[in-house]
Amino acid sequence: MTLLNEHAQQQVAAAIAKVERESDAELVTVLAPRADDYAYIPLLWAGLIALLVPGIVNYYPAWLSAHQLLLVQWLTFIVIGLVFRLPVITTRLIPRRVRHWRAANLARRQFLERKLHHTVGGTGVLIFVCEAERYVEILVDHGISQRIGDDTWKAIVADFTQAVGRGQTLQGFLTCIEACGEHLKRHVPLTQARNELPDRLIILD
Repeated sequence: MTLLNEHAQQQVAAAIAKVERESDAELVTVLAPRADDYAYIPLLWAGLIALLVPGIVNYYPAWLSAHQLLLVQWLTFIVIGLVFRLPVITTRLIPRRVRHWRAANLARRQFLERKLHHTVGGTGVLIFVCEAERYVEILVDHGISQRIGDDTWKAIVADFTQAVGRGQTLQGFLTCIEACGEHLKRHVPLTQARNELPDRLIILD
């Protein structure tokens, strides 16, 4: 995960505050290192590979006894299970569709838990990032979606996703917030000064 220090988090908070001074939108930013620990994935792969060991060993001239073969299976399961638990490897073992599905579910939970659906006029905007999955999503409440189409957010998300892939998460946040702000101040201009939700960057454990 790209660690964002306190100074970086303050930059994000300042960018959010600037947007909210010009728009009725309530922005919340959430950064998650990963959507799931995928604990079952290493065990699944280790089990499958260990089951293949007897068949593979039969192709070699040196035959193993049943006892030795069982030990080889156990060692294979343990070693593969431990190696595949390394985050950089685990992520590569998971289909992209599964990773994005997990991240999308987490984004929607955050939208509800952070009470973005309770804002006055339905003007909540969630900018959500899962770094391990390289997943970015912008979720908006009805007060925003009625005025700004989904295609507007897709282009911003695409640019942000590329920034996360390059390890430039902070710059991605700042650029994304600024781009969102341009649309929000034009379509959802400020009518009443208020601050219903926290401006800070929320970093999940």
